[in-house]
Amino acid sequence: MSKEILRTVNLFKAFHLGETIYAVNDVNITLKAGTLNVIVGPSGSGKSTLLSLLGGLDRPISGDIILDGQSYAALSEDELAMLRRRKLGYVFQFFNLIPHLTALENVMLPMQFIGMSHRAAKERATMLMEKVGLEKRLRHLPLQLSGGEQQRVAIARALANQPALVLADEPTGNLDTQNRDEIVALFKQLNEEDGQTFVMITHDPSMRHHAHQVFEMIDGKVTAVDNG
Repeated sequence: MSKEILRTVNLFKAFHLGETIYAVNDVNITLKAGTLNVIVGPSGSGKSTLLSLLGGLDRPISGDIILDGQSYAALSEDELAMLRRRKLGYVFQFFNLIPHLTALENVMLPMQFIGMSHRAAKERATMLMEKVGLEKRLRHLPLQLSGGEQQRVAIARALANQPALVLADEPTGNLDTQNRDEIVALFKQLNEEDGQTFVMITHDPSMRHHAHQVFEMIDGKVTAVDNG
């Protein structure tokens, strides 16, 4: 049985727009290590807000998140920032690569932020670029890469610090069908071969088919869980 890697406890997040809108409303979910998890739901259902909370990018108004045994609520802002760097990886729809850095340098960056030596960071970044099939693109700038290649660099970057969890927000949403299918296959490979844990927002039905758990959100609530 896989160990629990993340759990939310009575998680609430509200916005006050003339009235109080609960974007995340009493959400309790559990993720097991080595699983691929998907969050689905209509626009405005709270998916992105929930992902932001799981990533420690925003704070709930009440409740807690436990990642690998560590309570977010118990952490200062500086401690939470360090947890994000060491325990979490992020993949975004629009890649968010730094344009003046090469692909290799983009992947090295998270490791350098936590004090890894240049040599060690370069070695691991090179290995990760090979893993995502871009060993011939190390010195290319982001704008010299296709959309699918840029997303592969972003995935390699997300894996840089061997995170407990990788969070992905519509990772195939900005790609054509061929690149989408290749990125889906890459996520599946990283999960199956390396045991990497993922949680992602997606409208891509093919990703849903590969998931161990599918969380359906409506009006800030997780209304259904499909366990594979």
